[in-house]
Amino acid sequence: MLRTGLLQEMVPLAGLTTLEVGGPARYLAEPETLEELSEALAMARDQGLTAYPLGDGSNILASDEGFEGMLVRLANRQVDIERATGSEHVCVRAGAGLDWDGLVERTVLEGLAGLECLSGIPGRVGACPIQNVGAYGQEVSDTIQAVLVLDLETGHLARRSRQECGFRYRSSHFKHAWKGRYLVWGVEFLLRSDGRPTLRYGDLTRHFGLGPEDPLPSLEAVRQAVLEVRRGKSMVRDPHNPNSRSAGSFFTNPLVPEESAARLVTSSPDMPVHPAAPGWRKLSAAWLIENAGFCKGTVRGRAGLSEDHVLALINRGGASAREILDLAGEIRRTVHARFGVLLEPEPNLLGFHRPWEELLGG
Repeated sequence: MLRTGLLQEMVPLAGLTTLEVGGPARYLAEPETLEELSEALAMARDQGLTAYPLGDGSNILASDEGFEGMLVRLANRQVDIERATGSEHVCVRAGAGLDWDGLVERTVLEGLAGLECLSGIPGRVGACPIQNVGAYGQEVSDTIQAVLVLDLETGHLARRSRQECGFRYRSSHFKHAWKGRYLVWGVEFLLRSDGRPTLRYGDLTRHFGLGPEDPLPSLEAVRQAVLEVRRGKSMVRDPHNPNSRSAGSFFTNPLVPEESAARLVTSSPDMPVHPAAPGWRKLSAAWLIENAGFCKGTVRGRAGLSEDHVLALINRGGASAREILDLAGEIRRTVHARFGVLLEPEPNLLGFHRPWEELLGG
């Protein structure tokens, strides 16, 4: 028997996602322990229902028809910090149900470096390895030591090392090869105790105006600068700011072969191009969208683009998932026609029975 309050029925997805769209979910379970999690998953199996891990719904586009399955929102929020004498590294173990920004704030207060540039990202710890979240010069894969997962095939806990997880730009095996096999229960981070922040990103270096001989700012100063930059782009969740009613960046920055990037720069000399993996270059999705004719504040009925950042598709009030998809599809097709580059959506789909390619119309 599941404890009272562990399970809810017919819960509107619009209230569980930051885009605020979506019909009802059949069940929502919020287990605090492995025993409760096992009970909830057993119930889903007995009823032939799909179990889907949900955090704060900050990277999800939910279907207007809802989700005929069980959402599992973990409530394990423990944090363990292990300092080894004489080592410059500190192991931080965090439960998947912990608020992500709360963890970043705590590590900064503890003087631990490695997550400070990831301040203000909405969501929970369990989602970070799946998407390999990153911002302002850092990715979580830089510091993840291992991911503790529940193997949904065997029901056993397993530890997957950083090397096993297949991390790459905004992706991992959890998102592709392992999709549907594991549920993230906890994450181990290896952070530095030297307190030296990461300053690689242009917006941050410009914020501090540092010269080559200037001392680095503190971790807390970097965290506050990141939060300020994110707020300026409405990328910090704020119920009073309609521009934050989004799933964050809707499209990832495209990775293209370096010869393709060279051709693009020949026809568009002001196009920003950044180094990536050997043989590849990273383009700016925001630049492509703006130069394809979409400006900040673009309106399409009840959907639109943020007034602060063209990468954020927003629900202007009462929008449907279909309206968000229509705008995303229009942007994707226009960018492709103008530059020959296909933008890839970043949010996860929930409750849909067709892939992104079909939903966006090619």
